[in-house]
Parts: sequence; C-alpha cells; structure tokens
Amino acid sequence: MSLRFAALGLDHRHIYGMAGNMIGAGAEFAGWWTEGNPNTLDGFGKRFPGVPRVADKAALLDDPAIDLVLISAIPCDRAALAIAAMEAGKDVMVDKPGCTTSAQLDAIKACVARTGRIWSVDFSERFEVPCVTRAAELVAEGAIGRVVQTVGLGPHRLNRASRPEWFFDRGAYGGILTDIASHQIDQFLFFTGSTDVEITLASVGNFANQNDPGLQDFGEIALRSDTGHGYIRVDWFTPDALPNWGDGRLTILGTEGYIELRKYVDVGGRAGTDHLLLANGTRCEMIDASDAGLPYFARLARDIRDRTETAMPQAHAFKVMELALRAQTLAEGRG
Repeated sequence: MSLRFAALGLDHRHIYGMAGNMIGAGAEFAGWWTEGNPNTLDGFGKRFPGVPRVADKAALLDDPAIDLVLISAIPCDRAALAIAAMEAGKDVMVDKPGCTTSAQLDAIKACVARTGRIWSVDFSERFEVPCVTRAAELVAEGAIGRVVQTVGLGPHRLNRASRPEWFFDRGAYGGILTDIASHQIDQFLFFTGSTDVEITLASVGNFANQNDPGLQDFGEIALRSDTGHGYIRVDWFTPDALPNWGDGRLTILGTEGYIELRKYVDVGGRAGTDHLLLANGTRCEMIDASDAGLPYFARLARDIRDRTETAMPQAHAFKVMELALRAQTLAEGRG
C-alpha cells in the first residue's frame, strides 16, 4: 500500500513531527490547507518545500487517493475537522488535545462508530520520544516487575512573544489539563494497563500571568485504578537558562525496580536527549535510548491498510481525552 496523507490546520508546531514521521514511515505528503497564515508557516515551508497548499480544504477531503488526514489546527477546531475527514472516508491523526469539550468527544465517538474510521491522537511525549519506546520494551520484558505508579512531569516554556492569541484563550485551547496533561494521562494508562480510572485530585492555577486571565500556567492530577496510581504535574514555568523547551520526565515504579526517563535534557550535564535510568535487582545504570525508534507511525500506516489497532487502540484514545476533560472540569469546579 502506498499511503498518501494531507494536513488540515497548521496552527501548532506539532504538525512538523506528525508530518515528518509519517514521511519517515514511507507515506507521501499530498497537500495541505490552513486558515489564514499562522506563525508556523515559515518553519513548515522549510521542512516540507514543494508540498502544495490548497485554497479549499474540500479539495483534499474529496480526493479519493488521500488515506490519512493530519490535524494540528487551533484545538477547539480539531473535532469538527476530524469529523469532516472521517465522514469523507479518511482516517485521522490529530494533534493533542484531540478535542476540547465532552460534547466534541461524544460527536467524535459517534462518527467513528458510524464510519469505521480511525481517530488517533499523536501523544508526542510518548510517540515521538525514543526513550519511551525503550521503557515500554523494558516493562514488557519484566525488567521492573508489575508497574504500580507513574509520575509524569510536563513543564513547558511560555515563549510569550511567539504565542498566537488563541494560546491565551481558555475556550480555544481547552485548559491546561485537557491540553498538556493528556500526554501524561496517556502514559499512565499505557504503562499501568488501566481502563477504569478515578480522578482523586485535579487543580489548575494562574500563578504568574495574571494579565492573561485565560491562561492556566499550572495544573496537577492524581489518578487511581485497580492496577496502579499516577501523579501528573504540568506547567508553563520552564526557566530561561534551560537549553530547551522543558525538562519533561516520567518515572515508572514497578514491584521490582523503577525507570526514570529524562526525555529532553539532563540538567546534570550529560549531553543529548533520551536518557533512561534503570534500577532493579541486578542492574543500576543510565541507558542512552536515543536509537530506540518511533514505531507509532509505521504501525498507524499498517493499521490504515489492515484495519487493525496496533498503533493505539481506539478505546485508549477515547479514554485519555475523557479523563483529561473530566479532570479539567473538576479542577475548574464545574462538576
């Protein structure tokens, strides 16, 4: 199968990794549409020169040769674009958050049931991080026993000057737990194997950006299931001296050891990314996991061909967004 894909909405830089990794998996980038001229266009053009822009997204949706649609529009607009793509017979990979309201999620679920299309969310803090791939392999091998807890930290750099207006609009981005924390919820569910989850803590705050009342710069969640516990902290407080956008970390605690992932930087001075620390009954070491690969994209391509769910089960994508939206509602005192 020769897979062809298009992009609808280039409002977030995550489209670079989404498209680049699908090309790396052997797919052809057929064209793209976006509303207006978001500030991602210069970087996009440098990475994907020659990919044609279309004036009307219908030209892409109506093209029977396009199999997959990537969506990285303003978060509140992603659900409608995904539904339109699925109704047109396309499978969908959407940037996180996959949607921003429970009503949108219900509509997506109904569309998937009606059309049989794939709605996959690229949780890039798992799918685009090689050390998470290696951690998953080690857990599957039994290196730390049964996983009982994850602690996920998702700090981000604010980069205020480069942010568009929608970034500061709670209704547009969906809230910090719906948005960023969906990454850590995904990792909790994946590593603990949880399906039925209770949210025992959810809070958000704006501690340093009172002039932008729509921005939530801090959030936390605690989760509990019959297979494990989880704690999540996300924020927009990455300090200026850090050499990248955030010191994202994940600790996976097992009954026979633990794994810590220092995904993007080691503040202790070790160069590079994808540092994996493993400690169990026989090993205590730091592993360079930068060559572990990113299997999600090739698996998604095969799922589109074979109508399987090897990249990410559909129920998992729904559950992540259900929990993120529920946590956001609890944190804001609306339920």
